[in-house]
Amino acid sequence: MSKTPAIRAKDLLVGYGGEPVCAPVSFTLAPGRVIALVGANGSGKSTVLRAVLGLLDPAGGSVEVFGAAVDEREVGFRTKVASVLDDDAYFPALTVAEHLYLTARGHGVRDAQTVVDEVLDEFGLTEHGTSLPVALSSGQRRRLLLAAGFVRPRALLVLDEPEQRLDLRMRQRLVERLLAEKASGGAVLLATHDPVLLRAVADRAVLVADDVSRLLSAEEAAAAIEQGPR
Repeated sequence: MSKTPAIRAKDLLVGYGGEPVCAPVSFTLAPGRVIALVGANGSGKSTVLRAVLGLLDPAGGSVEVFGAAVDEREVGFRTKVASVLDDDAYFPALTVAEHLYLTARGHGVRDAQTVVDEVLDEFGLTEHGTSLPVALSSGQRRRLLLAAGFVRPRALLVLDEPEQRLDLRMRQRLVERLLAEKASGGAVLLATHDPVLLRAVADRAVLVADDVSRLLSAEEAAAAIEQGPR
């Protein structure tokens, strides 16, 4: 397993129009580990994820992915990093199965059809393989996006509230997938409001807030979510 951190963020400041949305965050994510971003709605978790992915320039500080400055246009970066952010990132004119097959083939997956069939089954989408995304429920579309993240090669997986719109069975399936990701040496950065998911998979957590951001244990973060705002 590589000793190079998957992510190293140092005093990373994010915002829009020169206005920070949260306090600077610092953390190091090693291969085979999971870090969860936690905090209130609107605290800046998603904005931090976007900066890590190179979709937003930092307002200050620095972030490196696998020892290099973030550049989402660079082939090596795109080869190593997979993400699931929102419900708009699908091809509306392709069926569910076509979407996953194109994603797999586009990233050089060998025996792509077999991999697609396995992921369709795992995420409960086999019977929807010939459906267009617009015909799916919001929960099914969420599963499609997650499936697209897992159908391609990756060394780092970035997820924004992956538990959203998943039932209990699919949340447990997600837990199993993320534990397998860790075991295979993959790194995961996720934002979540789910204390069960957090306890099950996270090694550490970063509290994202407007006054101060700090590292927490997974248990501390899960307990804070359960207690709610104080």
